[in-house]
Amino acid sequence: MTKTLGVKERFVLGQERRKQIRRTVHAEWKAGERREDPLKLMAASMRGRVPALVTLKYERMALSPFGYFRGAVPVMAYDLSLVGNTGILSQLCGDAHVRNLGAYAGPDGRLVFDINDFDETIVGPFEWDVKRMATSLILAGREAGVKSAHCNDAAAVFLERYRYCITAFARMPLLEMARYQVHRLKNVSPVEGILRMAERATPMHTLSELTEVEKAAHQQQEGRIFKTMPPVLTRVKGQEAERVVASLELYAESLLRERRHLFSQYRPVDVAFKVVGTGSVGLRDYCVYMEGNGVKDPLFIQIKEEVASAYAPYIGHVNGGKGLSNHRGKYHQGRRAVEGERAMQMQSDPFLGWTTIDGREYMVRQLNDHKASIQLTDLKAGLLEYASVCGELLARGHGRSGDCLMLGGYLGKSARFDEAVVKFAEAYANQTEKDWHELVQSMKKTGKHPAKKSETKTTKKKAASRRATHQ
Repeated sequence: MTKTLGVKERFVLGQERRKQIRRTVHAEWKAGERREDPLKLMAASMRGRVPALVTLKYERMALSPFGYFRGAVPVMAYDLSLVGNTGILSQLCGDAHVRNLGAYAGPDGRLVFDINDFDETIVGPFEWDVKRMATSLILAGREAGVKSAHCNDAAAVFLERYRYCITAFARMPLLEMARYQVHRLKNVSPVEGILRMAERATPMHTLSELTEVEKAAHQQQEGRIFKTMPPVLTRVKGQEAERVVASLELYAESLLRERRHLFSQYRPVDVAFKVVGTGSVGLRDYCVYMEGNGVKDPLFIQIKEEVASAYAPYIGHVNGGKGLSNHRGKYHQGRRAVEGERAMQMQSDPFLGWTTIDGREYMVRQLNDHKASIQLTDLKAGLLEYASVCGELLARGHGRSGDCLMLGGYLGKSARFDEAVVKFAEAYANQTEKDWHELVQSMKKTGKHPAKKSETKTTKKKAASRRATHQ
């Protein structure tokens, strides 16, 4: 049996990590240390995506600095790798920002509010999530029309709450920490609004929003099929639809036995391709409309393509790569996302699983089952309250998947870490606005998105190479 360090030893180990990187160093952001062009990093991340949708992703990123931030995880992952890290590992959300917290239905049917997007999840230094969430609060606040000083205050509130909760969790029995609930959510105005929206997002509501009646002439009865609302929603037919439905058999094997039995009682009715989010645009995302006990018992399953986390290229250098073996080599990316979600959430979607279609790897979950997230306009009056909730939930996710004693030892009782990360977040928010401006200017100047420009250059180089070979 592997020896487990004692309570004092783990706390002291966290304190000793301050020698590896002082808490005040987290304030540093030096754009001059970049050796990679953000536009080229984004272009590289588009490889393998559906070409027709890449333009749509860039258009969504070009809408605002926060929109750019949501889609530019590959850029921030690279930037974070340029700065020293603590080597204190936990499961990262990977894309920690204000709109990746939301409501959904738990296994018992009650509404849960938690981190709920794990496309970029990976084991890594805890502060990478913390810095991304702090930056997102500043950018989201600016977009909502909040004064800059108050945006910085929100980041400070988030960080103080995160540190306070980590310290509290370190004193709790482990099971009590893992079951910790945030009971004040209904008293936080932005969250209360999200929960009200989630109550209305029932499967029957999704049925009316995404499907329509089609009369099957040969059966002389009415049935429902997905609506066609390109490019957001498009019906999938023929062999492609058959492959999607066939993948559900492999998916069922990833479910717990009792949930596998429940799922087996639903039958697939129709298949569609759906465009979701900002960061995921261009990846393959299928929806399967299923029925259980008749048309009034719909189940919508989302089959979402997962590729390697944007942090994966930089993880091997963290703490000598220790504790990261499950992200090296060949590892099913859908399973990575699912296991990261289960590690950080107190309750997860009962139909969470993974599958493979045509060699591509997918995460599977319910679509729109009481799901809802914050609208940025709601942050104008409630940014500080919401920031506090962000700190509490991210601390719980890191506490469940990491070591609160080491984290607590490193963070300490003072606000040194908080103040440093606020400075970083403000500087990185300003950098994000500059990067966003460069993207917008590039699109205006060339009339093309950067990935298209990169592809054109690559194609020309390959053609020149072929000509040289034949000469």
